[in-house]
Amino acid sequence: MKFFKLLFLVLLIGLQSCTGQIPKINGVSFVSANTKVTDVHVNPVVNVNANYAAVMPFGFIRNLKHPEVIYNTQRQWFGETSDGAKQYIGELRKKDIKIMLKPQIWVWRGEFTGFIEMDNEEDWKQLETSYSKFILDYALLGEQLNVDILCIGTELERFIANRPTFWHDLIKKIKAIYKGKLTYAANWDEFKRTPFWNELDFIGVDAYFPVSESKTPTFEECMQGLNTHKNTIEGLSLKHDKPILFTEFGYRSVDYAGKEPWKSDRSMNQVNLEAQTNTTKALFETFWKEDWFAGGFVWKWFINHENSGGEENSRFTPQNKPAEEIIKQYYKTN
Repeated sequence: MKFFKLLFLVLLIGLQSCTGQIPKINGVSFVSANTKVTDVHVNPVVNVNANYAAVMPFGFIRNLKHPEVIYNTQRQWFGETSDGAKQYIGELRKKDIKIMLKPQIWVWRGEFTGFIEMDNEEDWKQLETSYSKFILDYALLGEQLNVDILCIGTELERFIANRPTFWHDLIKKIKAIYKGKLTYAANWDEFKRTPFWNELDFIGVDAYFPVSESKTPTFEECMQGLNTHKNTIEGLSLKHDKPILFTEFGYRSVDYAGKEPWKSDRSMNQVNLEAQTNTTKALFETFWKEDWFAGGFVWKWFINHENSGGEENSRFTPQNKPAEEIIKQYYKTN
């Protein structure tokens, strides 16, 4: 009799594992700051039911034509350096938060990284050498710290389009160092053309999809708008047999939040909490239930939670806004 009870239990667990949905990556983009973090900074991440955080050290490029990535300097904020990333990861892990290490490039004055493009072969070679050193150093850090996911770049479309062979070779070099999961953060209008998805574990998308031109888009409008993109996203997942990961997602609490969601212009300052609420809820309803969808990282989450966001804030962060409660509820149930 004991044997049959044990057999039944094994079969039941096996059935649940076959039919149960794989837990989603419910992440926050944990913004680098000029200070170490403690449990005071990490507890709000736990409270929003996140199970992942993107830790984002930075390298800097002087302008879109400059071929040198500068990083780990005394002029950077602590959280933007490898020492800062290591400390952040350690504190997040104390609360069982898993990690995506996401080294990023910042171009002076905030110019779009997708437009980085050299004018001659010499400069391209120098950029390749410099970027390789940057990302391979962080691949080594990721391996040493056993991070769960490494993002090998963020929104670098022209660099990739001009130098695809370099990127294929770079991925091989990364895999020789780092044994965890890999992704790349393609911009919302770039991911269809990224040439190396078959070599990575996740199709990464910075999901700033336009959904509505209304000043205050309704939930229904946002659902309809997102559905115009959904088939393309799902189709790419099926084509490559890879799950989709929103390496960044989120909408601003501002008028026309769904029109051009990638914009962070300071001139857009008319606070609209309902617009952020409707766009955010629609994004979860559209994607989080799908088996081919792995989850995502909300943009963005500042470490000083108590003094971040708020109902007078028109920026991306959901902190201390109605959208935070929406994220908390969806993260709890997925």
